[in-house]
Amino acid sequence: MIRLLGLQPTYMSHDLLEFEYRVSNIPQNSIAAVEVSVVWLTEGKGTEDLGVHFFQRLTGNSLAASDWSIPQSVQVPLPDSPLSYEGKLLKISWCVRVRFYLNDGTELVAQQPFYLGTVTREV
Repeated sequence: MIRLLGLQPTYMSHDLLEFEYRVSNIPQNSIAAVEVSVVWLTEGKGTEDLGVHFFQRLTGNSLAASDWSIPQSVQVPLPDSPLSYEGKLLKISWCVRVRFYLNDGTELVAQQPFYLGTVTREV
């Protein structure tokens, strides 16, 4: 589960994105790694892109020191660009993504979208 701590799902450049994440009903010793990222994605005709603004991978002692059923807090300053955009041929979107890698090879992924800047829509 991911929860944005802002009052709105829209943020401006240089705002501080604050969020929490946690996972429940999974034994602590079955988690091999956790990746937390803030990414932007493009969709549309042609190639789709993924840009990583923030990335954190936790393994080993960092995993053992955390209780994943308790919300883990993260703060990330947001960049100037690219701003969110919803056009007919191109869409730019942002999200927080948390990925839990389990010892049995299973991956659990959660995403929480948000907007960066005033959303521009093509008419």
